[in-house]
Amino acid sequence: MKRTLAIGDIHGGFKALKQVLHRAKVTENDKLIFLGDYVDGWSESSLIIDFLIKLSQKQECIFIKGNHDAWAENWLLLGSEPPVWLANGGQTTVDSYSEYSLEELDVHLEFFQNMKNYYVDEENRLFIHAGYTSTDGPDVEMYTADSRWDRTLWETAVAMDKKLSENPDLYPKKLLLFKEIFIGHTHTLHLGITEPLRKSNVWNLDTGAAFTGALSIMDVDTKEFRQSDTLPHLYPEEKGRNHYKVKLKI
Repeated sequence: MKRTLAIGDIHGGFKALKQVLHRAKVTENDKLIFLGDYVDGWSESSLIIDFLIKLSQKQECIFIKGNHDAWAENWLLLGSEPPVWLANGGQTTVDSYSEYSLEELDVHLEFFQNMKNYYVDEENRLFIHAGYTSTDGPDVEMYTADSRWDRTLWETAVAMDKKLSENPDLYPKKLLLFKEIFIGHTHTLHLGITEPLRKSNVWNLDTGAAFTGALSIMDVDTKEFRQSDTLPHLYPEEKGRNHYKVKLKI
């Protein structure tokens, strides 16, 4: 039976990625939708990209671009190393590529360039890294970077009055555009939650793998999910992004 599985922010944790794919018993019949931020944090960012390139040759994969992926893309293309990127996990990504040839770097650059800003499936479910601001949806967003950076979508969903019915006159219009929305970007640890979290019709699958949390994978139809071990457990000799305060929202 073919499943559609969404995967949250990985942030260089290749061990966690392999673990959740195994625990979810992923087969080549499954469709995989990755919600972005493959890199920056733990030490194996380049290995993740190697793996995903090969994985996409075996089965259907959708790769959404996250804000950290855009930073890595700019580095591969232009050599851009903004301090804010390096300080938020980018240095571990740069270090992971130290032994790569120019030809190998070009292959990875092409992979980043081919990532999608968002994806809408046949059931009108949106998969996007961060969100969008337009009440008409991400396809008419003035700034495409909002798909990688916006937090207002999740903040709106979190702030929703639970008693508010889906009345078109009262309900936030941008939440009515899609049957369901699957995001990453703003990890659930901010709310004291370590598992995928639903607010309104928005599912947040970023369960803090960059910090002290785990990586999550979810069947978008049944909502069954699996998680890796926590990333500090998988990388005991590393800090990931934990040398920064968890309240960071980058």
